[in-house]
Amino acid sequence: MDEDSPPPPPPNEASPPPPPVAVSGSPTDFLKGVVGKRVIVRLTSGVDYRGILSCLDGYMNIALEQTEEHVNGSVTNRYGDAFIRGNNVLYISAAEPL
Repeated sequence: MDEDSPPPPPPNEASPPPPPVAVSGSPTDFLKGVVGKRVIVRLTSGVDYRGILSCLDGYMNIALEQTEEHVNGSVTNRYGDAFIRGNNVLYISAAEPL
């Protein structure tokens, strides 16, 4: 062991988490990649809808399957299918790793 090198960390000390994975690509690539996967749709009202993204169009109109409505972090409703008008959408996020 070199005198200038720092000592190894104790075995009970947790290592820092890995850096976030950098994802490159366009928003269109992202949206094409999440069709058929679980997503979180945040509306401008602050309500979240979580479900499987069935399809969407250029206006961000969204069709979800197996949808749950979340208000303030708790499930308030469950729907089989839900259709969300695009002008209400704040963002779409992947609910599972891509």
